[in-house]
Amino acid sequence: MRTYFSIVISLMLAFSASAQIAPHKFFVAFTDKNGTPYTITHPEAFLTQRSIDRRNKQGIAVVEDDLPVNPVYITTVKNLGVSILNPTKWLNGVTVLAADTSVMAAIRALPFVVKVYKSTGGGKQTPGFDQKFRLESQINPVINAAPLKSFSTASSYNYGISYTQIHQVKGDALHGLGFHGEGMLIAVLDAGFLNANWLPAFDSLRTNGQILGTKDFVTAGNNVYNEYFHGMSVLSIMGGNVPGVLVGTAPKAHYWLLRSEDANTENIIEEYNWVSAAEFADSVGADVINSSLGYQTFDDPRYDHTCADMNGHSTPSTRGANFAASKGIAVINSAGNSGNSGWTCVGAPSDGDHVMAIAAVDSLGNRAWFSSEGVDTSGRVKPNVAGMGVETVVANSDGSIGRGSGTSYSSPLLAGLVACLWQSHPNVTNFEVYDAIQRSASQFTNPDSLLGYGIPDFSNAFVVLSVAQNASSLNSVFPNPFTDLIQAKINLVREEPVVLTLFDQSGRIVTSRSFSGMQGINTLLLPSLSGLSRGVYFLRISGVSYTETRKMVKM
Repeated sequence: MRTYFSIVISLMLAFSASAQIAPHKFFVAFTDKNGTPYTITHPEAFLTQRSIDRRNKQGIAVVEDDLPVNPVYITTVKNLGVSILNPTKWLNGVTVLAADTSVMAAIRALPFVVKVYKSTGGGKQTPGFDQKFRLESQINPVINAAPLKSFSTASSYNYGISYTQIHQVKGDALHGLGFHGEGMLIAVLDAGFLNANWLPAFDSLRTNGQILGTKDFVTAGNNVYNEYFHGMSVLSIMGGNVPGVLVGTAPKAHYWLLRSEDANTENIIEEYNWVSAAEFADSVGADVINSSLGYQTFDDPRYDHTCADMNGHSTPSTRGANFAASKGIAVINSAGNSGNSGWTCVGAPSDGDHVMAIAAVDSLGNRAWFSSEGVDTSGRVKPNVAGMGVETVVANSDGSIGRGSGTSYSSPLLAGLVACLWQSHPNVTNFEVYDAIQRSASQFTNPDSLLGYGIPDFSNAFVVLSVAQNASSLNSVFPNPFTDLIQAKINLVREEPVVLTLFDQSGRIVTSRSFSGMQGINTLLLPSLSGLSRGVYFLRISGVSYTETRKMVKM
């Protein structure tokens, strides 16, 4: 009996020791950025000129959350015995790998550490969850992939069998007007871009130098072209060019390929990877982010999200996506493939207040059975719009062209056209682009929780932006709902003073700000609104020649 108990105790001690030294990943959150060597007056030290120009064009100031994480804090954490993975300036912290998890107690005790979150391991894995992209992985080769006669008369592109998916949203009309994504930069956040460095579908991108670079946020320094296929297929819907078979929605745009997702696991650290990748996209000057990724449940159920978490501003990736949009980036994200699973809301970060969530329809405009259900209450509409995500024409990793399904494919279909639409009106903001797309959609006057505002018409969205730019009055107010600021864009026919006044429902003035308006486009901001209570407000825009009031919702 003594021998038996000795064996049991030895096994327990051995298990305890192995648990202590098993490598795990953590997110270390810092209290502040005090003592940082970076300043908002010299953003060129941490942002490219393209990123600065994007902010300037939209009237967006460089603020403290743009500053990189304090390097002294990172070094101090590293010296306690962990490996640094990815810093995140927007969430003000760093992900680390600890071979010996006992060092985390010392890290928690640092005066500038506010909290430490364990982000991998320790729970019971969900059976069969290793195939998170199981729907999109079912790509059926096209039986006849020979070049076909183009159905399009609007441009010189020979769309072939991909004509249906682009014509459904009238993207071919934008191409016909001469907008193919030239001068626009799209960051693709995904799980890998297998063989995209040699597949024929991307010959044009490689020949013309349109892939500006790659970066792996899962495994530093790794070759993203050796990883999972999913991002490659997503990229093909935007940047592919196989005449007569597949033409992408933004074939002339430039791309950064960023791996934030580990296809073999589903841990919450991937949300932190997502934020770090989005920050990188911001720093290199991306105009559009396409993310065909979503977060709901994890291998360790203790970290699972609920529909209550999908409130537009809570999960790590959603917070990061909102930050990206606040920097002037159009964030386009797949709504999710949980429409038939009992999960009755979109996943993170597509729930973001400032994220355009994309549902899926078939070629006839019917909602896909798998497309995630969202909300249409309290001023929030999710998903926002929809695109063809059933039997979408995509590139396969063996060089063939096939058809695949999933909101992972409807998202890039629209993301590429967002770039083309924005190219056509380069002086508008990302939120104005969102608004024009939603206004053009088939259900704009009667949105629902299945397709949101419906299937957009990008030729109509082009008209919406054109009319707005030529108006001599208030063009737009964004975002609505708002969280921390309101931006009004006004086109004035002459110099005149303008006053923005925000009222609560009782008519009490909450804040007011005066501006010296100049002839032409004026971008006016009401900042520092994060402290307001959630609810309904009214914004009055007063000029010499007009006064207009808009209903606003604070989230």
